[in-house]
Amino acid sequence: MARRQRRDLLLLLIGLAMAAPGAVRAEEQEDLVPYKMLRSLQFVQDSVVLGDHSAAEMQRFMLGTIDKRLRSVDPSVFDDDRNVDAALIYAMSGGNPQTLEYLVSRDVNGYFDNRVTDVLRKYLSGKGLLVAKTLVDTANEYKDKKIGPYLALVGGNVTIAKSPAEALKLYDQARLNAPGTIVEEAALRRSVAICVDAGMLDKGLEYSQRYVRRFLHSPYASQFADLFVKLLVEHDHEVKPDDVVDILSFMDEPRQREIYLRIARAAAITGKGKLAQMAAGKAQSLSGDSGNAFGALADFYGGMAGIPTDKIDSAAKSISTIPDADLSPRDKALRAAAKAVADQVLREPDSASLTQASTPKSSDQEITSEQAAANNAAEEGMVPNTTPEPAVGAAAQVPVADAGGQQDADPSFSSFVTSSRSKLDEIDGLLNKESY
Repeated sequence: MARRQRRDLLLLLIGLAMAAPGAVRAEEQEDLVPYKMLRSLQFVQDSVVLGDHSAAEMQRFMLGTIDKRLRSVDPSVFDDDRNVDAALIYAMSGGNPQTLEYLVSRDVNGYFDNRVTDVLRKYLSGKGLLVAKTLVDTANEYKDKKIGPYLALVGGNVTIAKSPAEALKLYDQARLNAPGTIVEEAALRRSVAICVDAGMLDKGLEYSQRYVRRFLHSPYASQFADLFVKLLVEHDHEVKPDDVVDILSFMDEPRQREIYLRIARAAAITGKGKLAQMAAGKAQSLSGDSGNAFGALADFYGGMAGIPTDKIDSAAKSISTIPDADLSPRDKALRAAAKAVADQVLREPDSASLTQASTPKSSDQEITSEQAAANNAAEEGMVPNTTPEPAVGAAAQVPVADAGGQQDADPSFSSFVTSSRSKLDEIDGLLNKESY
């Protein structure tokens, strides 16, 4: 019911927009005050993150309309603090930064708090780190005001690099003071990102569950999904399958299947076999059978997870049976890499590589006539009795133990090593291009 009401109101706003500018000129001044216009912008932005993607065009219209209004409004309108807040929130909501500059430069009556406008102007010009501490202090001071959640979100953005813990506090403050809004969506998503980078699994899962329950239909949900998959894969030994199932249970089956497939793929690429098999199994159960593309993908990623295990033979056969039509170009490249590894592991060794090219003579073997002659000469005092240095050609023919105890391999084994290294380098190149 609430979503239907939102949609009906949004359609009304779009209708009014189509009637502009004639209808706008007919409105009275009171109906065009900035704070009322801002309410419409906030409604549209919140509708977008709650799943009404058709509102994106309306958002652009509202931003442009408010921009023009703020530049043409009589300065006395800022006697009302609600309009001051509206101008500041507009600037922090994707508005034109130059409009804030315009208003501040003409503020002869001191309507705008210089501390707030100074930090915002620095932030909007890409110099937020220069005023990070002041911005945090300002966000805390204004936390109970209408601009508080926006300042907290901005403060988190500038402190995230130097102090992730402080940024998390600010994001918590922002989302708690603006529930169900675009501010909460952004704060939750960025909180998950911090947890991924900081290795905070439990808090990351907590934020993830909140996000899935509230903003599953946001246009930014794909970014969240990437972060969620990365969080699970990087902590595969700590993740409990039940936690994953609980979080994804808030999604409809198609979305669950998509996320499980992404988890299975990322886990298979990084060698996290247990997680890959769990996710592939869940995706398979949601796909019905392997007769469709989703089931085939689940089988493929499950087979990939078996490549680095003692079941490599059956895993290699399994991934080979997946039709090319069911795989994307990236997955085809991934299968080629996996098959190259499996072929090298399962390849029978060349029989020639099991023997040495020649066998060194034992100490009791007959010495050559030249050595005998040299020994006789030594006994007669003709030359010093020293062990002769081996010729360069002889050294190349006979395996000689080096300082590390290794022996020179025969040519067939050297060829195998060279070939394997070349293929592994190709595989590394393929996998380095992969992303979650």
